[in-house]
Amino acid sequence: MHTFTVWAPDAATVSLVLSTESLEMTRADDGWWTLEVPDAGHGTDYAFSIDGSDPMPDPRSPWQPHGVHGSSRVFDASRFSWNDAEWAGRDVRGAVFYELHLGTFTPEGTLDAAAERLDHLVALGVQVVSLLPVAAFPGRHGWGYDGVDLYAVHEPYGGPEALQRFVDRCHTAGLAVCLDVVYNHLGPSGNYLDSFGPYFTSKHTTPWGPAVNLDDKGSDGVRRWICDNALRWFREFHIDALRLDAVHALQDDSPQHVLAQLSVETAQLSAELGRPLGLVAESDLNDPRMVEPVAEGGLGMTAQWSDDYHHALHALLTGESAGYYEDFAQPGVFEKTLTQVFLHDGSYSSFRGKDWGHTVDPARHRGSQFLAYTSNHDQVGNRALGDRPALTPGQLAIGAALVITSPYTPMLFMGEEWGASTPWRYFTDHEEPELADAVRNGRREEFGAHGWDADEIPDPQDPATWQASLLDWTELDASPHRELLAWYRDLLALRARDENLRDDRLGSVAVTSDAGGDWMVVSRGDLRVVVNLADAERVVPVDRVPRDVVTAFGEAEIVTDGVRLAGHSVGVFAV
Repeated sequence: MHTFTVWAPDAATVSLVLSTESLEMTRADDGWWTLEVPDAGHGTDYAFSIDGSDPMPDPRSPWQPHGVHGSSRVFDASRFSWNDAEWAGRDVRGAVFYELHLGTFTPEGTLDAAAERLDHLVALGVQVVSLLPVAAFPGRHGWGYDGVDLYAVHEPYGGPEALQRFVDRCHTAGLAVCLDVVYNHLGPSGNYLDSFGPYFTSKHTTPWGPAVNLDDKGSDGVRRWICDNALRWFREFHIDALRLDAVHALQDDSPQHVLAQLSVETAQLSAELGRPLGLVAESDLNDPRMVEPVAEGGLGMTAQWSDDYHHALHALLTGESAGYYEDFAQPGVFEKTLTQVFLHDGSYSSFRGKDWGHTVDPARHRGSQFLAYTSNHDQVGNRALGDRPALTPGQLAIGAALVITSPYTPMLFMGEEWGASTPWRYFTDHEEPELADAVRNGRREEFGAHGWDADEIPDPQDPATWQASLLDWTELDASPHRELLAWYRDLLALRARDENLRDDRLGSVAVTSDAGGDWMVVSRGDLRVVVNLADAERVVPVDRVPRDVVTAFGEAEIVTDGVRLAGHSVGVFAV
């Protein structure tokens, strides 16, 4: 027995299409249609016909085994036998995140294959596995940000039960799971939502076209579609946190923003389940209201990404100053982002051509409410060649130290812990030739405007572009990857055992540096993170004479007037 339901408020008729018959559904309240089918259940394929249309997938399809254009399939989430009864959950603030793309993390590109690598993450010191989107998207290979069946799990990854197995394995290993979800737009191929109801509105526009309808006629059903999706991941898949993609594109003039609504409903479910549930926003608004409680007028997010910190650190290490890095290449910028989160806190942003952002109040906000990172999927994959930062092992070690010892919630991007040599490129697998051409040409035009030749830009549709992005796990045992991995493990172990590094008060960190930008000292309680950014050896002055070398990458020696460090070296010292 299974009851089929679908929201189609403007339809005159709705039919449930099964393999051998088409059955008329009954309209219920608020535009919902229902039909109970006695011999249907887990594994039954179905679709819907609206006013005599061709069959289309369910907007809430839990399973798309035939791809985004095929029939949906009933999935009974309660059939899975969980082994995580002892899992108490994890407050993700201050936990160590590891951003992972399933299609390139292993050669197999599946959830089950990724689960076989969890021992590596545990040994590294990871606490939260942050999965890029798993919602069903066109083709086999892609980033997942063009998903169209937001309730389903991409079949090439293993489908919905594989996600349950993966989360169960993570919890057994002591790892929380954060899932990336995209509510600001849908992909262009396989998106049938317009046929069912007012899922989009021309009241607002986005870089992807008409906005998801959050405040226009019929928006109550769309908001319910979003919030129910989020709560389903928590409840049926035991997910611990959601990473919400580009929330600045969720254009909503309602009395209660959809993020605030989701925050309230998530808190209610958290109380019901008896474990923490997190919401981590990606936002370029530089507005701490994002992480302020709903009861105080905020949007109630648990945490948000801090791109300003990334940009400042990237400019510090690489010297890049083009595009949005221009403002971040100025003296003193890194120090500001390490102690005040945002560079643009009401100041002028040359990239945007206007004043931008708001001030973070250290008396009200904690560092753990903001994620810090040297890389992520955007900052690597959206480069022309998808190249990781071209840095020496010492510079990579410095970046790791400045993230992991910061007062922020640290996040690693897969492979960075061993200085992976493989790029992470933009790749797609669209079946429609015209869409494939549009993606390919759009990518070339985008970077052509910045001086790149078209033939230099990897073709997103070429399987070689995806294959080049696969992590090479054989690198772990080779130098210098082996030494860098050991450094990451040392830093994360130090962070786990030393309360100075877990102090998330913004006032708990101080920075001194020289005018020439050759060295830097970060104070964390009675620890000093001493950095030599120069190519040559330097003696770095420290405010108090160190008594011990806690850990170091490169040659480090305590001397009478400070610390002697080899070029591109970093050490943590007790004072």
